[in-house]
Amino acid sequence: MGTPIDRLDAMAKKEGALELEGTVVEALPNAMFRVELKNGHRVLATISGKMRQHYIRILPSDRVVVELSPYDLTRGRIVYRHK
Repeated sequence: MGTPIDRLDAMAKKEGALELEGTVVEALPNAMFRVELKNGHRVLATISGKMRQHYIRILPSDRVVVELSPYDLTRGRIVYRHK
């Protein structure tokens, strides 16, 4: 069954989503960011709801984790900012 933490972690991650690390290259209007992934690809990413809710600021050159949908690999959601 798992601990409550494990269940919360499983609920937070979208089904089938890919999580990749990258660096924010530029900030765009409407809380959008251009992120360069470690493999060299660039994606357009927005901030996830929890990060908006807790006012986590994203700036260019920040290292982030991006969650990509398997259906559109050019767009993603920023789910974590490394310290």
